[in-house]
Amino acid sequence: MEKLSVIASSPLFEMLSPAELTRLAELARVRRFGAGEVVFEEGDLGDSLFVIVDGQVEVVRRQPGGEVHPLTVLSSPEFFGEMGLIDKDYRSATVRAKTDANLLQLTAQDLRAFRQAHGEGFTFVVVNIARSLSARLREANVRLAGKA
Repeated sequence: MEKLSVIASSPLFEMLSPAELTRLAELARVRRFGAGEVVFEEGDLGDSLFVIVDGQVEVVRRQPGGEVHPLTVLSSPEFFGEMGLIDKDYRSATVRAKTDANLLQLTAQDLRAFRQAHGEGFTFVVVNIARSLSARLREANVRLAGKA
């Protein structure tokens, strides 16, 4: 797998220079998950984000009665887990592989190292995370308005 091409195609890393993309590819770790395998659980402390290389992941939330409610399915070049890096809080949902999936993982420590050497690129990553969160919030608002 060519980590650099995956990083370069992700909307998370739009506007980054070739040197910045190369550094992120060096920092990223490949993680492989079989269908049904959990990437992280709701309630885990969020310390990393993931970029989908191939396959699909399903985001689910446990209801008060214990049943699992699917929220969305994500595939390449989407990313997830970024909220835990922003608010340093617990995961708000469980993510599991819907199919066999290859992911790139970047930890909070990786992003701190990136920030030290590439401050401007780090700013672009944060802006791209904010754009993604804003779009997801707008989608959630539309869904909620449709249920009213």
